[in-house]
Amino acid sequence: MKIKIITAALLLITLSGCNKQSASEPHNAAVAAKFEQSDKKIGEFLDQLDNPQTSQEARTQILCKDYPAEYKNEYMPALLQLEPHSYTQGKLLAELKSALDYYKNRFEIDC
Repeated sequence: MKIKIITAALLLITLSGCNKQSASEPHNAAVAAKFEQSDKKIGEFLDQLDNPQTSQEARTQILCKDYPAEYKNEYMPALLQLEPHSYTQGKLLAELKSALDYYKNRFEIDC
């Protein structure tokens, strides 16, 4: 739940700053769209993790491969482009580690 709140807050902050820039810079609109798409995927991963019907195998796949790959390869680069002064790679990687550790401990998953 904490991760969903953080993700929602990041999305709101990013979109509010990005909307002003996207009118003058088409590149930012593309990056914002990429970020939104990635944020949606991450939200779907979190929904699956929180769903009691999700199998342990599916959770392992999400936590060990899908979620970290999406976060590192799509979400984080887009967010750093949109908000370079607000976030650092180190800070975002720490947030990823925190989220992964929480779910790994919760579901007793070892990657």
